[in-house]
Amino acid sequence: MCGIAGELRYDGHLADTEAVRRMLPCLESRGPDGEGLWARGPVAFGHRRLKIIDLSEAGGQPMTDDDLGLSLVFNGCIYNYKQLREELQGHGYKFFSTSDTEVIIKAYHRWGADCVKHFLGMFAFAIVEHDSGTVMLARDRLGIKPLYLAESRGRVRFASTLPALLAAGDVDNSIDKVALQHYMTFHSVVPAPRTIVNGVRKLPPATVRIIRTDGTSTDHVYWEADHTRRTGIADAEWPELIHEKLKIAVERRMVADVPVGVLLSGGIDSSYIVALLAEQGQRGLTTFSIGFEAAGGETGDEFAYSDIVAKQFDTVHHQIRIGKDRFLPAVDRTVAAMSEPMVSHDCIAFNLLSEDVSKSVKVVQSGQGADEILAGYSWYPPLEHVPYDQAVDAYAKEFFDRPHGDLARQLSPEWLVDKDVSREFVAASFGRPGAETAVDAALRLDSQVMLVDDPVKRVDNMTMAWGLEARVPFLDHELVELAAACPPALKLAQGGKGVLKQAARGVVPDEVIDRTKGYFPVPGIRHLEGAMLEKVRDALSAPAARERQLFRPEYVDRLLADPNTPRTTLGANQLWQLALLEMWLQDKGI
Repeated sequence: MCGIAGELRYDGHLADTEAVRRMLPCLESRGPDGEGLWARGPVAFGHRRLKIIDLSEAGGQPMTDDDLGLSLVFNGCIYNYKQLREELQGHGYKFFSTSDTEVIIKAYHRWGADCVKHFLGMFAFAIVEHDSGTVMLARDRLGIKPLYLAESRGRVRFASTLPALLAAGDVDNSIDKVALQHYMTFHSVVPAPRTIVNGVRKLPPATVRIIRTDGTSTDHVYWEADHTRRTGIADAEWPELIHEKLKIAVERRMVADVPVGVLLSGGIDSSYIVALLAEQGQRGLTTFSIGFEAAGGETGDEFAYSDIVAKQFDTVHHQIRIGKDRFLPAVDRTVAAMSEPMVSHDCIAFNLLSEDVSKSVKVVQSGQGADEILAGYSWYPPLEHVPYDQAVDAYAKEFFDRPHGDLARQLSPEWLVDKDVSREFVAASFGRPGAETAVDAALRLDSQVMLVDDPVKRVDNMTMAWGLEARVPFLDHELVELAAACPPALKLAQGGKGVLKQAARGVVPDEVIDRTKGYFPVPGIRHLEGAMLEKVRDALSAPAARERQLFRPEYVDRLLADPNTPRTTLGANQLWQLALLEMWLQDKGI
């Protein structure tokens, strides 16, 4: 896990190495263990390293293989790199390191752009052919690793974070109105390729982009899970199939030259990971749970459940209790760590959790993704019996933060877009073949878009802010493919994730399986008061906020007068949603 950056020129000039160098300090937390810069004519690569596999200098980046005429910068982990290395050695390739980075170079030389189909893992990388000057950018199937782009006349830059591109300079940092509407409507999700900033875009998941020396480029989507039924599998067989795939996914993610821990929330997803690791013979596994002080009548921890799991599987367990004194200062740090505005209060929880966990381990497994692939959220059951031609409206009613008509009363007129762009986006997704029911279409959309630009991005940004690598076994693409083909009724059973609950029975304690679904509780954000409310007020009344006036003043005043009642469809605090966006823009100097 690392931070990558680079510049490609196709205007006859040499790459601007100083611009690449300016990006690297923004990536230091992603890679605190080393720095590298490589340039050759119109191409320059920069890298910040987090040492996880091959801790020697031979595994450093940017990595160049002069014999093959290739240079690479890579962020992520290829879990099957040892098997691929052995296969490539059989084809005559010789290795100078034991890193997964070098495996990518050899795999590209052997298979070209199709190398990505051989990789089991999470990745974003750029590789250049010295002779032709062709550059390939690639992102993993589920978008676990980010890759941001800033294009201008004769040049394209890339980086692991949006702020790094801003630091390089010469970027249009004006606000994208369409992205703003997505932020307000689509639960703060801005689908690729857009970001909230006009001058920065992001490579979509499961995408390879080939950039030629004349500046032309070609995109290829190399993977998508098929949400249609697999024949010949009885309902009773699905739990065991899910169990076996998850077992493999968890085992794969233990590949490292450093210890691997688990973020244990107390829910079924992370508890199942711990149980499977224990079943595989892991002893002395380190687990971490976080809790906050109660506020607004809401409890702030789920220690009762995580303690059950830690005790049963004899883990070295850390209860991390966050007092009010740590909470408020963490807000600015969390906002600074965001590549894009993310309204979920979980961001602060993950930032604080990562701060403490990083003192003990450099790699953790986490339970993100189970809800999006196995129908664990509240908006899936209402779609179960909806006719497909009514699915878009039903999904929007359940998931969108507000009806489109409300935006005219909330956004200032100059920021309005004259059409419901989020609904159009959902309709286009639902209109594609490959999904049989409304639930299938929603799960496909959520796993390809919402998951990528909310939970997965949140975990990546917050863990990497502390040099901590998070691995997500529920997003093993083979498990995702299996889950996509599973009948919706089995996923929706037992209040959601029914097939997973059946699979976990006898492995995970019943108290954890049968509990009411929980969320990462952060009462201090869900209920705004005191110093936190003042922070929100200051953000929305700052000179920059008044000058840009994204929101109608009367709407802001109404929220400030009643800060905890107006909620989005899914219960998020509307005032926090507005303030978080302003905090992010002000932090980035926009």
